[in-house]
Amino acid sequence: MTRHALNNKIGVIVDSFGLPVRDGLRKAKEAGADGVQIYAVKGEMDPDNLNTGARKDLRDYIASLGLEISALCGDLEGHGFQDRQANAKKIEKSKRILDLAVELGTHVVTTHIGIVPQEENSVYEAMRDACEELGQYATSLGAYFAVETGPEPAAHLKSFLDTFSTKGVSVNFDPANMVMVTGDDPAQGVHLLKDYIVHTHVKDGIRYQPFDPRVLYGALGYEPMKHEAIAQLLREGKLFEELPLGEGKVDFNAYFKALQDIGYDGYLTIEREVGDDPERDIRNAVTFIQNYR
Repeated sequence: MTRHALNNKIGVIVDSFGLPVRDGLRKAKEAGADGVQIYAVKGEMDPDNLNTGARKDLRDYIASLGLEISALCGDLEGHGFQDRQANAKKIEKSKRILDLAVELGTHVVTTHIGIVPQEENSVYEAMRDACEELGQYATSLGAYFAVETGPEPAAHLKSFLDTFSTKGVSVNFDPANMVMVTGDDPAQGVHLLKDYIVHTHVKDGIRYQPFDPRVLYGALGYEPMKHEAIAQLLREGKLFEELPLGEGKVDFNAYFKALQDIGYDGYLTIEREVGDDPERDIRNAVTFIQNYR
């Protein structure tokens, strides 16, 4: 099988190491990464906990390691922006994370916005209004609020994104989420969303059987206990499983070729949310990507 030579930089999600930020940064460097993605919602990376001096110190430390930030993660709890009553506070928090991202030298904040409803109901409108405001704010900073793929098919996500006045709300493309949750083809998804992709993940997985994405992501008004049999399968890992790179159903040759086809030159960022030895898996993932170079 022909491999498609890559020139993209390799990123690592620092939080995957399960360590304090600076320890995770050193681990990312040791693993061979060019850059890092960092969660910036709570704890030491909460924008409220980083004054101007602390932000400069962190940026200088990252640079001293020869790393750069590929993106921040601003994924807030709850059902994304489905609940209009909760959105004002979440929008304000998201803006502060965008401010922090720019100050630390990246133009991307990734997030989950909630499952986009199929019909244009009140939840759809609440999500659209929140994302329109955030998109305009991101654009004013020269930045992007990047929605992670997975909760809905790529075609439906594109139809939602096409409604906005700017591309300030764009896409963080995660191929494994698509394989594990919706059964979408990642390579086809890349071509569908080509005008919006500003950051990508490299992750692998398998879906064992179709299921309602709300079981995993939740949704406003959805009561998972009414679907206890499915919830039990989720807990037991019988619906899907995240796996080390190359062991799941993501066709990376096709995925990387699709990214090349659309001219994507940004980061390929490794995410490893599970596993007994995430550091080993991350190191192996760096090697896996390097083999395409």
